[in-house]
Amino acid sequence: MGCGRVGASLARALEGAGHDVAVVDSDEQAFRRLGTDFAGRRVTGVGFDRETLEAADIRNAYAFAAVSSGDNSNILAARVARENYGVEHVVARIYDPGRAEIYQRLGIPTVATVRWTTDQILRRLLPQGHLPELTDPSGRIVIADVPVDAGWVGERISSIEAAAGVRVAFISRLGQGMLPRPDTVFQDGDLLHVAALREELGSVERILDSAPAREGRN
Repeated sequence: MGCGRVGASLARALEGAGHDVAVVDSDEQAFRRLGTDFAGRRVTGVGFDRETLEAADIRNAYAFAAVSSGDNSNILAARVARENYGVEHVVARIYDPGRAEIYQRLGIPTVATVRWTTDQILRRLLPQGHLPELTDPSGRIVIADVPVDAGWVGERISSIEAAAGVRVAFISRLGQGMLPRPDTVFQDGDLLHVAALREELGSVERILDSAPAREGRN
């Protein structure tokens, strides 16, 4: 939702990576930013209106990014996508960093404009294969935020590290970074930034993006 500079850039990047993309904007003229070679769907309408979202095929969406110019519109659209249509991978662009804590409590990852980049959106929308945040000089070790299934909520960070074979470098919680202790518990809305071998990052993402195995489960 939103076909400004960031929205258009994101749409082109996703399509270039082979994904089917639908772009929603209330201003039909905004779609010109996509260029003539953009093959995705263009839907004119209000991004949190259900009819508009359904015209964009929200029911089959893997991910949803709310990147319009309005904080309220973005968070409302993100909540509709998640709560009404069950879209798991949702992110909202926020102009006012002071609101980030409120939105994080709703379980919706947010990024303030001052540190907003297309890469950051992609990391939250497209698990497995996203770009690392930081690498060592050799490029062998990466630090990246990874998707974590809701089933891990309540688990200790030490248990998550053991299950995935990684170190949790830091946690983003309610818009603030924190260094975890072994007894720190993973909370709903937390973003985990892990240190891992580059060749093992895909495996780590698959483990953490699935619910943990528990004794007695069939």
